[in-house]
Amino acid sequence: MQKLTLAVLIQAALVSSVYASEQSEAKGFVDGAEGSVLFRTGYLNRDKKDGLTDTSSAAQTAIFKLDSGFTQGKVGFAVGVVGDASMKLGANKNTGNQMIPRDSSGDAYDHWVRGGANVSARISNTTVTYGTQVSELPVLASNTARLVPEYFTGLYVESNEIKDLTLIGGKFTQNQWSNDIKSDAQGLDSAIFWGAKYKFNDQVNGAYYGVDVEDKLDRHYANVSYTRPLKNDASLTLDAMGYQTDWEAGAATTDKRSLTESLSNTIWGVSASYNKDVHSVALSYQDNSGDIGYDYAYNADGLQSIYVPNSYLSDFNGKDEKSVGLMYNYNFKNHGLAGLNWTSAFVYGWDIDIAEYDNPTKTIDQAEEHEFFNQVKYTVQSGAMKDASLRLRHSYLRSSDTYNNASGDYVSNGIGSTNEWRIWLDIPVKLF
Repeated sequence: MQKLTLAVLIQAALVSSVYASEQSEAKGFVDGAEGSVLFRTGYLNRDKKDGLTDTSSAAQTAIFKLDSGFTQGKVGFAVGVVGDASMKLGANKNTGNQMIPRDSSGDAYDHWVRGGANVSARISNTTVTYGTQVSELPVLASNTARLVPEYFTGLYVESNEIKDLTLIGGKFTQNQWSNDIKSDAQGLDSAIFWGAKYKFNDQVNGAYYGVDVEDKLDRHYANVSYTRPLKNDASLTLDAMGYQTDWEAGAATTDKRSLTESLSNTIWGVSASYNKDVHSVALSYQDNSGDIGYDYAYNADGLQSIYVPNSYLSDFNGKDEKSVGLMYNYNFKNHGLAGLNWTSAFVYGWDIDIAEYDNPTKTIDQAEEHEFFNQVKYTVQSGAMKDASLRLRHSYLRSSDTYNNASGDYVSNGIGSTNEWRIWLDIPVKLF
C-alpha cells in the first residue's frame, strides 16, 4: 500500500491537471509571503478523585507561523518557520497534562522556546514539504488542544492533480510533544504514512489513511460522511469512521501481555447530526473490540489521533467498551450575540472489561464511565480584535473504581474520575 501510494503520487505529478495549476498562480517568494502570531493564554485544571493527584497549569505563549510565497516558474520553491515562545503563569507546582515542560528536578520551566523550519517544492498541484510541521492526519494527528502544538519533522507530500481527490504520503522521523523541549524527545525512528480523501459529490465524502510506526504499530483509518439537505435550510449528516490498530510486542502501554505479544484493537463510531439555523443536535454510538482498548499517543503516533464521535475529556476507548453520546450546540446570533456558541454533551460508556494487570486474560469487572461536557466560546466578529476568542470548558467525568485504577493494579485506559476546567484566550495577529 505504501509503494502503491507513492507511485500514484508520482504519476499524479506527471499527468495533466483537470483544473487550474496552483503553481501557475504563484505570486513569488516575497509577494506571496504570509505571517501570523497567535497570542494564547491557557489554563487547565483537573480535580481528580479517588486519591489520584490533581494537576493545574497556567501559561502564556506566542505561536508564530511564517511562510514565504512560492517562486514562479514550472517548479516553485518556498520556506517556512513554525514555533512558539512561552512562559508560565505562577508557580505551576502541580503542572501536567502536556501543558508545560519540566526540568530534571521536576519543576516547571519559567520560559521556553521551540520550533523549526521547513522547505517546500511545488509542481502543478503537487507539493513536497520537508522539515518541522503540524500534522492533521487522523492516524498521526498533532495535539493542538494544549498551550502549544505537537510537532513532527520529516517529509510530507500532498497531490491534488485530480479534481476532488487528494493523495498524501510521507515519512516523519521526529516527534515533539507540546511539553517537550527537544525536537526528537519521543524517540521516533520512522513513521511512514499514506492516504487519500475524495469528494464523490456535494453530499458524499470519503477518506482512508494508514501509518506504519517502526517497531510500534500499524494503524488504518477510514471515514465516510453523507449530508442531505432538508426543507427550511435544515440538513442531516450521517458519519461513520473507524480505526484498526496492530501493536508490535512491547509497544502497547496498558496491558502486560503487550510486553511479549502483538495485540490489536478495532474502534468505530457512527453519528447522525441535525442542523437548522442556530440549533445542532447529534446522536452517536461508539464500539471497541480486540485484545485491548484503543491505545494511542504514546508511540509517537500523535496525541490527537482519535477522530471518533465520543471523544471529549474521556475518549470512551476502554477494552470492549460501548458508548452512546448526545450533543447539542446553540448559536446566539439571533439574540444579537453573533460569535457566541454553547455546546453541551453527555456520553455514557459501559461493558468495559477490567482485569488485573498481572492476569490480563481474566475479566474481574464490567466497568462504566459517564461524562457531562459543557463549553461556551465567544469569537469577536469584526474590528481590531476580529477572530479573537475566549473559550470556557468544563467536564464532569465519573467512572467505576476499577477503571479509575488509582492503585495501578488493573488494565485500564481510563483517565479516572475528574472535574476538569479549561480556559483559553486566543488573540490572532496577521503580520503580513
